[in-house]
Amino acid sequence: MTVPLNVPATASLLASPVVELRQYTLKPGRRETLIEIFDSQFIEGQEDVGMTIIGQFRDLDRPDMFVWLRGFGDMDARKEALTAFYDGPVWAAHRDAANATMIDSDDVLLLKRAWPGAGFDLSGSQRVALPKEGKPSTDNRLTGIVVIRIHHLRPGVEADFAGRFETDAVPILAATGERLLGAFITEHAENSFPRLPVRLGENVFIAVTGFDSVEAHGRHDAAPANAPQWQAFLQAAQSAIAKPSETLRLSATSQSLLR
Repeated sequence: MTVPLNVPATASLLASPVVELRQYTLKPGRRETLIEIFDSQFIEGQEDVGMTIIGQFRDLDRPDMFVWLRGFGDMDARKEALTAFYDGPVWAAHRDAANATMIDSDDVLLLKRAWPGAGFDLSGSQRVALPKEGKPSTDNRLTGIVVIRIHHLRPGVEADFAGRFETDAVPILAATGERLLGAFITEHAENSFPRLPVRLGENVFIAVTGFDSVEAHGRHDAAPANAPQWQAFLQAAQSAIAKPSETLRLSATSQSLLR
């Protein structure tokens, strides 16, 4: 269940004012191994110490990339939760197996809500029950997909870009049937857990959208191009863009809340 972002939602329904977007480059052929470890061991261990594991995904265009999102109540809560997990028994028991699948785990963006109500609404979201042997399903047949667009902006313009996106772009996307699941900008606060690096000096706006299928994404992605309002938004926003945007097309694992 999602609440359109142009409809007010209560704070209790919105997960995680602070969010990490994490992209892991894995050794060839090791993604399913990491997903099995993550979904069966790391979700519960992290949520037990106060994090929200929002979603974890296979990247459809990069077979050796694992992408996931986790959230925190604020930067102090982030420090406490990460300290408890990475000094705790679950990470100690499984870190060697997890790390053995990875080439790089430092591609991390630290984010906050782009505007009040722009967080993920996870109310009604449920994880599929794990099989009795405790291993998540490796059936990755596509149903819906999640698309994350990362817009790289000039310093100091994130809030203005977000406001323009909320006012001008959200109604256009809604009219074409695109489901906006969340919107975020860079959290510039000092990294409260320096043992895990984040990408410094970034200025981004991120839109997270949902589609019923890969084909639906292709259709909806082209639809706004025909709208004069969309062209006006793009023209007005052009001066804020620092470099080309990135698009991540993602398929949720069986244990992902966001899908």
